[in-house]
Amino acid sequence: MADPFRHHPELRGKIDDPAGSFMRKMSIPFLEELGRTHNLPGGWWYSDAEREALRAQTLAGRMGRDLWVFAYGSLMWDPALHFAEIRRARIEGYARKFILLETYGGRGTEDQPGLMAALDAGAGCEGLAFRISAEVLEAETYLLWHREMICAGYHAVFMPAETPQGAVEALAFVADHDAPDVRPDISRDDQVRMIATGQGILGTAADYLRKLVEKLDQLGIEDAETRGLLDEVEHCIELTK
Repeated sequence: MADPFRHHPELRGKIDDPAGSFMRKMSIPFLEELGRTHNLPGGWWYSDAEREALRAQTLAGRMGRDLWVFAYGSLMWDPALHFAEIRRARIEGYARKFILLETYGGRGTEDQPGLMAALDAGAGCEGLAFRISAEVLEAETYLLWHREMICAGYHAVFMPAETPQGAVEALAFVADHDAPDVRPDISRDDQVRMIATGQGILGTAADYLRKLVEKLDQLGIEDAETRGLLDEVEHCIELTK
């Protein structure tokens, strides 16, 4: 079996083992249990039938061959997917932006909303691309849809991704502007405030941003905008002490 890290041995040890990923537990029963345990709101997710219909629509005619998935956020270091190959990748026309409202209790609530990263229109985005082999595509995309399409927020679309080994067609999850939690016109002040104050059972929104910047550094990915946002958030937090 070919080494998944053969093109980028420098990434070995920087990607979490999928077998131990918390994200492989994601399901409606799991969310319902979290809600009961932590008194969190429920019913905000797609039904299994709705989510499976979206997966079938996106992957129609593609289940017999390998699939590339573009990662720009936590999917980079915690893909929770059994992958056959990893490459550095860049997509044009999109950028990593903090425009996804979090109010369901993970890293924000209705009273103190957090903000998470999404892929939206921009000048380009550096990330990673994972190749999922056809033999495990059914099981792995089933889990992937539970993670990325658990509720309204993203469109699953295919787009060209440039890699050092050549262009590939990659699946990416981009911001759905019709989703109520996507705020493409959010002001910078609101971004900073929500990230500085949002928190939930998974931690704070600020810690999510800190980890993203830390992991981008470890993976050797430049993102001046995300680092600049973190600087402003840290300043905001310092002012409130």
